[in-house]
Amino acid sequence: MKASMQGQLDKTERELKIRNYSKRTVKSYLYGLKEYFTFKKNKLENLDIENIKDFLLFCENKSVSAQTRNLFLNAIKFYYRNVVKVASKIDIRSAKKKKNLPVVLSRNEIEKILETAKNTKHRLLLSLAYGAGLRVSEIVNLTVKDLQIEELTLHIKQAKGQKDRITVFPEKLKIRLELLTRSKSKNAYVFESERGGKLTARTAQKVFEKALHLSGIKKNATFHSLRHSFATHLLENGVDIRYVQELLGHQNIRTTQRYTQVTNPKLKNIKSPL
Repeated sequence: MKASMQGQLDKTERELKIRNYSKRTVKSYLYGLKEYFTFKKNKLENLDIENIKDFLLFCENKSVSAQTRNLFLNAIKFYYRNVVKVASKIDIRSAKKKKNLPVVLSRNEIEKILETAKNTKHRLLLSLAYGAGLRVSEIVNLTVKDLQIEELTLHIKQAKGQKDRITVFPEKLKIRLELLTRSKSKNAYVFESERGGKLTARTAQKVFEKALHLSGIKKNATFHSLRHSFATHLLENGVDIRYVQELLGHQNIRTTQRYTQVTNPKLKNIKSPL
């Protein structure tokens, strides 16, 4: 059974790589598929809709998040459609996700966080992540050749969804970026680890977590809150939502529209009757 499972996982990995899925997606799909195969136990190549539903319910009962259950379902669908080549439709709807508002830091809170980051490189890393609206994976993968310092722009390559985009960064970071990258080759990472080479995403997250803790801010913020704050503050400045969508690299405008719920001035101007 283990050999059979591994064989199907290998075939799926091959198909995913041929179709140029990202490393992260390949890893996630294979994990989800392995979970399902372990649940199904045998006759892995036989499509069984009711069995898939039982698996998803099993996951739900184990408090697996809706997002993860949807990922598992997408992996299962990919396997049967593209590896086994099953023609029949897998008519199972995705789980409804919780619609939480993004955690956004105010401008004063951003300033506090940056002030508490005493390490110059760490402060610049957090400043650029906020000032350009970057994901943690994008900041650690940023290379010297991705910087257009004179134009105050960054070329973000092969980001989420395998897409390139151009975003902006503030002029106040220009000199600091020039000093940091002056002696580096064009292929070097902008933010390198102590030993050289790429900084890990977890290290960057720890830099943010430490600065957040020292700032005394009690919000349940993460590194990604810097990106949320970038988008919200641009909208507050009156930047058209279509431009914000482009800077963030969102495929769907509805993803960007979430920020209008956080920054709606008409709601904030309403006085409570108490």
